[in-house]
Amino acid sequence: MNQKEIKDFLDEKVLQYNTLDFIDSDPVQIPHRFSAKEDIEIAGFLAATIAWGNRKMIINNANKMMQLMGNSPYDFVMNFSENDLENLDGFVHRTFNSDDLKFFMQSLRNIYQNHDGLEQIFAKHQTSDSMQASISNFKQTFFEIEHPTRTTKHISDPLNNSAAKRINMYLRWMIRDDKQGVDLGIWKSIPTSILSCPLDVHSGNVARKLNILTRKQNDAKALKELDTKLREMDANDPVKYDFALFGLGVFEGF
Repeated sequence: MNQKEIKDFLDEKVLQYNTLDFIDSDPVQIPHRFSAKEDIEIAGFLAATIAWGNRKMIINNANKMMQLMGNSPYDFVMNFSENDLENLDGFVHRTFNSDDLKFFMQSLRNIYQNHDGLEQIFAKHQTSDSMQASISNFKQTFFEIEHPTRTTKHISDPLNNSAAKRINMYLRWMIRDDKQGVDLGIWKSIPTSILSCPLDVHSGNVARKLNILTRKQNDAKALKELDTKLREMDANDPVKYDFALFGLGVFEGF
């Protein structure tokens, strides 16, 4: 396929997968359960944090987190007591455990009390063509308070050559207003044009088969290469192609 044929093919797949049906099997359903901005962004952040492995398990464990927070994420973050934190004991999703979750509660409280919330932190360090420095700065802020060393692995840093798949996915959820009702688009201070594709094994493999990605590792360098190609196809909304690449890989075994 030539460049135009690839674009036409992917545009068709975006229309196929960027629909409400997508929500049923995706962790994006977790933030969709809330209506208040702070609840949406906290629920989304926590769900995206554990979004690796079996998708059914991700959704089940994200639901458990919401239940442990009384299904009021923002209220829990701002008002938890030591006893409330102890109620998180026993939570585990793969290598993310209750110690990690407890620190996440403390860090999120710090962010809302001292940094005006999640959107403000990410918006503050955006550049004209990328969110990668912003993600790196977010990680610094997230761990500015005393923290367990083990927990730092659960927030990626693109400046250490990570593709930061889960945070890029979270940013897609929060920033992209897709008119189809999948991505929530509640953050208005960051343009969709500078978002990056959540690069994982599925989207990476499909991109390589379509010859829009040559680098073999799914790292920050590969992400930059893929972003360049996707922005040539749609400069204003390049991450819409995540639906096509992911759908082709997961649902069609492309």
